[in-house]
Amino acid sequence: MSGFVITVDGPAASGKGTIASRLAADLGLPMLDSGLLYRAVGVLTARAGGDLDDADAACAVARALTLEALADPAFRTRAAGEAASRVAVHPPVREALLALQKAVAAEPGGAVLDGRDMGTVIAPQAPAKLYVTAAPETRAERRWRQLTGQGESVSFEDVLDDIRRRDERDGSRAASPMRPAPNAVLLDTTEMSIEQAADAARRIVEAARARWEKSRLG
Repeated sequence: MSGFVITVDGPAASGKGTIASRLAADLGLPMLDSGLLYRAVGVLTARAGGDLDDADAACAVARALTLEALADPAFRTRAAGEAASRVAVHPPVREALLALQKAVAAEPGGAVLDGRDMGTVIAPQAPAKLYVTAAPETRAERRWRQLTGQGESVSFEDVLDDIRRRDERDGSRAASPMRPAPNAVLLDTTEMSIEQAADAARRIVEAARARWEKSRLG
């Protein structure tokens, strides 16, 4: 890993995706939304008639997935999020997507990696690591507003149940469970606007970049 890599991990609707995209834009770096990979695997597995709880079926889809296939708006729905959490528990699926994620992490100029295990598994040597979180109720409200804004009919209570269920599944899975990297900076966005959260993340990354550049100079 030769470039400046930033990992942004955390649970669903914590704000990490927006933070990651803003960091990427500010720094002119490519960005990988790893959650979108798992969403794509889930949706495409179901679309092909496969069982989301069947590791072999999901793994076959994961092995064939390319970054170019991620533009489908169906991957952004509530159902896609639930499907992603179900296929992500399968170790063969995670293994199949590993090379794709590590290739982005190895970009010579650096990259911003958004996900659940970017700082612990995909890029453990990244010089800048954030773990973005927020209270479940706050995250559920954000996701509910996003989904209803997209025209989905769903109650806040159902979204909150989804959030809690995904937190439990992502945090307890045997393969690469969601947890902060030991040297990640925790950013709790519960009481923050997205502008405040993005500014806080930018300051964390600027400090990490200064340390990284100093270490490269010896």
